[in-house]
Amino acid sequence: MQASEYLSYGSKGMVFTQYGSYWRTVRKWCTLHLLSASKVEEFASVRKAHLRSSVESVKKSAVAGEVVDLTRKVSELIEDTMCQMIFGQAKDDGFNLRSLVDQTMHLHGLFCISDFIPYLAPLDLQGIGRRLRRTSKLLDVVFEKIIDEHVQGTDPNGLKPHKDFVDMMISMLNQPMNPHDEDQPYIIERNNVKAILLDMTAASYDTSAVVIVWAFSEILRHPRVMIRLQQELEDVVGRNRLVEESDLSKLLYLDMVVKESTRLHPVAPFIVPRESMEDVIVDGYFIPKKSRILVNTWSMARDRSRRGCPGMQLALITVRLVLAQLIHCFDWELPDGMQPNELDMSEIFGLLLPRANHLLAKPTYRLLE
Repeated sequence: MQASEYLSYGSKGMVFTQYGSYWRTVRKWCTLHLLSASKVEEFASVRKAHLRSSVESVKKSAVAGEVVDLTRKVSELIEDTMCQMIFGQAKDDGFNLRSLVDQTMHLHGLFCISDFIPYLAPLDLQGIGRRLRRTSKLLDVVFEKIIDEHVQGTDPNGLKPHKDFVDMMISMLNQPMNPHDEDQPYIIERNNVKAILLDMTAASYDTSAVVIVWAFSEILRHPRVMIRLQQELEDVVGRNRLVEESDLSKLLYLDMVVKESTRLHPVAPFIVPRESMEDVIVDGYFIPKKSRILVNTWSMARDRSRRGCPGMQLALITVRLVLAQLIHCFDWELPDGMQPNELDMSEIFGLLLPRANHLLAKPTYRLLE
């Protein structure tokens, strides 16, 4: 795909890379150093701190009687949390990374005719190639700055108190990917690091936020669900404290709400394009080798089978915790006397499927001081 060639440094990340030893190794690194159970647990305090800050911000809006832009609030919360996990610091507006990630997701979601008729690529009939090159250069500047700052801040004695994901990737620079495998002498370069960082950033910024906002939209459309969720939270947590991650395993109804919302509103219309490695017959259909395959996620949500995603554990904890906290701490109503059945549920088609319009709601603080 043209987008992955430009934005992923020739498909050197994890998402758009062909299956093989390189992909398996990168996936292992990302899972082990960012998405594993131990890493998810290690960053629990980061999630807690950023979520508490968001709750306090919403509480101020509640006291002032203001309407809250939940789409923006949730997006900023996820961005701050993931920046801390990946880059070791809260977002830096000087990077302008949020805007660039949005551009990246938009460009990946465009219909590019040269992806289907490759010999048209040099003509750039839609102007997409020009936009990809411009965005790629801007991304490169940002990631070079991030890597340089980490290199300059590295303790030569290895005594840095907490190593983030970028530190781990830097430690791999100019090293053989598989030092014990003579058949795989691939050396990790800065472009590999930048491509992997883009994949982790883009995948984490919007996916969880889209799930949370859609779930909240459905909850606002169905007040009885809100009431039942709040009752479950009162039974498990009480009204004298905030929800903790240790409470999530007891919130069974919340878990069902998240699953049903995700079934109704998949994060993306298709999973990342795949390429068949050999001729294969699926359900009676012959699929030739080297075919590009798009899998419909709406259909997947209505079929029984195993699902797998390296970031599933982190995403589920984040989604459930944010929803639980906002519903536990506040009563919510739609602004300007809007009725639940009047809430606009339009979506935007692209690489992801977010709401077409921001979700707005008015909070009332409900916990006992």
